[in-house]
Amino acid sequence: MDRDTQYSEEFRGILDHADINCVRLPPRSPNLSPHIKRFMRSIKEECLSRMILFGETPLRKAIAAYLTHYHQERNYQSLDNRIIEPGNEIGQRDGQIKCRERLGGRLRYYHHAA
Repeated sequence: MDRDTQYSEEFRGILDHADINCVRLPPRSPNLSPHIKRFMRSIKEECLSRMILFGETPLRKAIAAYLTHYHQERNYQSLDNRIIEPGNEIGQRDGQIKCRERLGGRLRYYHHAA
């Protein structure tokens, strides 16, 4: 985590109590955390801000579904619009177009049936 004031001593105490090891970035190092900040923006905008979650279990299920979508179904402009972990349906040109939905249709992925 960076040294933002939002990560107070109380917040770090909560993380310590949950057995989460926090690593603080050195001062004046803005280029060390842009990837995680971009990921956090993506998960908030594409998933969490569109849902009402009641408790930790639904939150964990939503995050797990998003991570699967993020790695196996989402294109990345920085990777020339490729997918991080492409499945067997990638590159298929024949077959019926199918839609895979996650989180009640919040996340959709269209592909050719194998």
